[in-house]
Amino acid sequence: MSISPIERAAATTPPGVARRVKGLSDRALAWIFVAPTILLLLAINIFPLIWTIRLSFTDYRVNRPNREAEFIGLRNYERILTDGDIWISMQATAHFLFWTIFFQVVIGFALAYLINKKFRGNDLWTTIIVLPMMLSPAVVGNFWTFLYQPQIGLFNYVVGFLTGADPSSFSMIGEVALAPWAIVIVDTWMWTPFVMLICLAGLRSIPDSIYEAAECDRASKWRQFWTITIPLVLPFLMLAVLFRGIENFKMFDLVVQLTGGGPGATTELTSINLKREAFEKWRTGYASAYAVILFVTVFGLASIYVKALNKVKER
Repeated sequence: MSISPIERAAATTPPGVARRVKGLSDRALAWIFVAPTILLLLAINIFPLIWTIRLSFTDYRVNRPNREAEFIGLRNYERILTDGDIWISMQATAHFLFWTIFFQVVIGFALAYLINKKFRGNDLWTTIIVLPMMLSPAVVGNFWTFLYQPQIGLFNYVVGFLTGADPSSFSMIGEVALAPWAIVIVDTWMWTPFVMLICLAGLRSIPDSIYEAAECDRASKWRQFWTITIPLVLPFLMLAVLFRGIENFKMFDLVVQLTGGGPGATTELTSINLKREAFEKWRTGYASAYAVILFVTVFGLASIYVKALNKVKER
């Protein structure tokens, strides 16, 4: 008769250890298994956060490790909140956030609504649409940089064919007016499938019996859409907005690959600005205060949004 691994481990356990383990409650055993994960999270997340907050009150520079950091109180925070360049990057980030979320929600919901209607090739088209979000942001950035080239890029030729404009007469990533929209287009192309999948899950969670009852009451398709579909899918839409808002607020790699924050500072988002303060100007204390302000902003807005989301779900 073969002995299972569990029985073998129990047989080799010293009697003293076995008695101590046997006397532990379920709660104590749960803490024993969870404790390593909690300690790891504290080491990776909480300690760096506390250290960053501490550095934000100093004039520490990481490229001058031998110089003792001086405590300067709230001076870094005052300089950040009165810096015009910081507010310009905030405006660029707000523009990027608003339009990417707007287009992704509208197009993502429309695609989900169409795919939810059963038709031939449904699964194939779903797979094709989801492909962009499977790619690396670095790969996507390089790919679209090539497409945006005025002389050889396919994007300019398509726009020229549709509008009659000369394809070499404009540069999507080289002109101040067009560069912000260039990164909006790429991010929308890449992450609309993510919103579509969330909306599709919401649409397929609606019971068919609700629509059948509405048809018995002679409700039109338009009325069913606004009184049944939209209210029941709204929590899923809000959840998609939350995820994409948090991700796009810290967007970095895609924008760096496409425009590098240029031309000028037109597409210099807060994440790029923070990186330059920390690793190009080496103002570590200043950059720490900047990071704390961004963290508080995201955390505060997300907390308010989650409360609104919970109220919508309770209705």
